[in-house]
Amino acid sequence: MTSLAGSFVCFKRVQKSFKVNGVQRCRDVSERVVCYCASLFTTQQIVRSHVRVVAGLRVWSDPGAHSQIRYISEMKMHEDYDDFTSDSDIMLLRLRSPFKFTSHVQPACTPYSVTHEFVLNFTHCFITGWGSSYYKGRLMNNLQEAEVELIERRRCNQFTWYDGFITENMLCAGLESGAADSCQGDSGGALQCYSESDDRFYVVGVTSFGEECGLPRRPGVYSRISRFADWLKAVQAQAAAATAHRLRLALISPLLSTALMLFSNQQ
Repeated sequence: MTSLAGSFVCFKRVQKSFKVNGVQRCRDVSERVVCYCASLFTTQQIVRSHVRVVAGLRVWSDPGAHSQIRYISEMKMHEDYDDFTSDSDIMLLRLRSPFKFTSHVQPACTPYSVTHEFVLNFTHCFITGWGSSYYKGRLMNNLQEAEVELIERRRCNQFTWYDGFITENMLCAGLESGAADSCQGDSGGALQCYSESDDRFYVVGVTSFGEECGLPRRPGVYSRISRFADWLKAVQAQAAAATAHRLRLALISPLLSTALMLFSNQQ
């Protein structure tokens, strides 16, 4: 189903997107740090200079007045990412300059721990993206959305499902029938769930992998954000510290230049 303009802005929903050679798209965590999946960057050997981050985008061919474009300064992949199992499939992109928050561009709300995730009482979950609507299909021009169900890990690991492949760092979401699922081109997108107790949406997962698209008992698999809460905080704190350091240097440099000029004139 096509998403309505402005309907996913972490309002608490967030929609961000990013473009790699005109094809791929992504989601955001804060005004300066963007969350994505590590697998796309390793399998396609994407380099930093090829990446643009576009926020506030709904129609791919027509960014519109609400979109904002940023370049990235750093890519931080989780140190435990396993390319074979897709465990810890998460990375952060640090932007050269921050997004400006508007009614269409907002920071994502994320669970700050596994315990917090359990008490949020999620009632409705959604996936969004510009990925194809069927296996090996073409990418979509309009942002799509689908309602899915969170599936217990024990059930998802049953022999007729993923047969023990799902780790504690992963979430399964979809429908047993396969009628609602992520597909090619949706990697890195957000799994967002509504909390009645908080009256807002939380990004609880990042689209990681699946078996084809829409197969029965093969739901989409997502990196579980709550398992990486401490890592996300640490990386964002590093980004904030680096920004503060650059600002201090920007203030100090003119003062040092002035002092050196005065000293030189006195000689």
